[in-house]
Amino acid sequence: MQLNGPYGLALGEAFDILHPEAEHQEIEIRIDSGGASSRYLFDVPDDRALNLPIRNRPTIVPALLAGQGVSFSYLNAERLGPRDQLDVTAEDPDRIGVGVRGEYTAQALALHETVEVREALRHPRTVEHGVTTLRTQVETWASEIIRPIRITAQWPAGITASLIRFQESGLLSEQIRPANMGFGFSYALPIIVAGLLMPADGVLIVENPEAHLHPAGQSRLGRFLGRVAGSGAQVVVETHSDHVINGIRLAVADDRVLDRGEVVVHFFGDGEDGAPVAIELTGRGGLTMWPKGFFDQIEEDLGRLARAKRREK
Repeated sequence: MQLNGPYGLALGEAFDILHPEAEHQEIEIRIDSGGASSRYLFDVPDDRALNLPIRNRPTIVPALLAGQGVSFSYLNAERLGPRDQLDVTAEDPDRIGVGVRGEYTAQALALHETVEVREALRHPRTVEHGVTTLRTQVETWASEIIRPIRITAQWPAGITASLIRFQESGLLSEQIRPANMGFGFSYALPIIVAGLLMPADGVLIVENPEAHLHPAGQSRLGRFLGRVAGSGAQVVVETHSDHVINGIRLAVADDRVLDRGEVVVHFFGDGEDGAPVAIELTGRGGLTMWPKGFFDQIEEDLGRLARAKRREK
């Protein structure tokens, strides 16, 4: 298994990912899915290896790992910011997704703009109007998450590049280059496109969806990701934003597009064993526990401000 290259991996050498107190030079990955458990066992060589030899693997590849094309999408935290042009790929058009850094977002949107978005993922405001294609759904979701906008994606003939342009609401609005729209659009758009293209059995992994979004946008994006998960896809989110977490809670309690039993929050504290704390949701969007250090900084800061204010009197 390669440690560098695929999906933007840059893990270094084999010993870089082995726990310093590991008793054996091996790494085990277990996948529990669909009531079945699959186990991969990798050796960690003594030399400066850039890959891990596979000692044991399941006979049948778990369904969770079998997705290809738009069925599996991983978006790195270091997504591309505003670009006048974006890349294109020679991949089979039916399998073209947004890329690890969102580099193929314009090409994917241009190729799939007339694709029908699954009913469970359509914006509630568009249902009665029969607006079901990818481009219009992307515009509607982006307008809610960030601000009202129209989007044009092109893959012009004769050049190996793709383009995205924006327009403000209004018939006479001029096209706007991404650099004049701020980073929020460029960072959030790949997430929206990937989510709307995701099939019911797909896997979407997003790092730091909150990047370059104001708090309201972070919450709305959390609600959107909750809807994608509620549609049948598996969504894995790594976040430092309480607003994203709260948006997912609203997807359960208010939007009711996601069952509470389908959500688990893994909190990685500073414990020595590195084991995460699993936090579940109640039917009203509450959290079953609130460990110390879990998004409690605002309460701590407000408490210190209140005490400081009292000292001034």
